[in-house]
Amino acid sequence: MIPWSIASLLPHAGDMILLDQVRSYDADSLCALAVVRPGPYSLPDGSLPPWLGMELMAQAVGAWAGCQARQAGEPVKLGFLLGTRRYESHADAIPAGARLTIHVRRGLVDVSGMSVFECELHDEARLLAQARLNVYQPKDPAAFIQEESPE
Repeated sequence: MIPWSIASLLPHAGDMILLDQVRSYDADSLCALAVVRPGPYSLPDGSLPPWLGMELMAQAVGAWAGCQARQAGEPVKLGFLLGTRRYESHADAIPAGARLTIHVRRGLVDVSGMSVFECELHDEARLLAQARLNVYQPKDPAAFIQEESPE
């Protein structure tokens, strides 16, 4: 059992948190659960658009980073989804009420904070989407997002 709440692992709040639970994690991977509920991204029928699978995957990567920080006794830091080399959706929508499993596995990592994660999104019966996400977690996120004043 994971001793931390999802909200304590992600720099999101309220309806912006799409994950419900971390099922398991280790040094290189995480498995999360989510139930599709009405929210800010819902389509009229309560389903989610297929591109939202990438956000579910990104939040699972963020939860992985949060678990690593918590386990090390460090604060959870902000990270950034830079993009994807490949996002393949195998569904027209993510159905309302669906119980989803999100698997993320870290592949490439470098000392600058750049990482690549292989990700899969499943419902109870099939693979809904898969992607390779490029993410960045700078040592000092505040300095990274600091914008210079125009002169």
